[in-house]
Amino acid sequence: MAKVYDVPADVLIERLANILKNEDIPAPSWTPFVKTGAHADKPPQDSEWWQTRCASILRKIYFNGPIGVNELKKDYGGGRPSGYGAAHHKDASGAIIRTAIQGLEKLGYLEKIEKKGRVVSKNGMQKLDRLATEILNELILEKPELKIYR
Repeated sequence: MAKVYDVPADVLIERLANILKNEDIPAPSWTPFVKTGAHADKPPQDSEWWQTRCASILRKIYFNGPIGVNELKKDYGGGRPSGYGAAHHKDASGAIIRTAIQGLEKLGYLEKIEKKGRVVSKNGMQKLDRLATEILNELILEKPELKIYR
């Protein structure tokens, strides 16, 4: 059985976002109007960016868990230009990350460890590993040399 480590991130996040869209992860009513953080100039152009962000957060917690909201804010933040000087780092929006984590917890994919952060639950781990196995099997059909990762 393949793990999340064995498949490309972009393919996994895209497929996971489609699954989350079908599972009705609750997108707040304010998602069309917000930027993703102080570093961003404009809101996301993709109308379904919420599911993509939730899928990305789930993958990131899989790799780095237990991880808290502050660490995720740093990871999703970016540089904010300040005139002629160098850009300074600005964190991403905490409300977006908190709401996404709470939605993933309601679906049973994440669980909270007191004073440490969030980790992927057994249910979430199984879902991600099954999805990674499906993706790897499709990639093996295209490139047979990837059989060593099976």
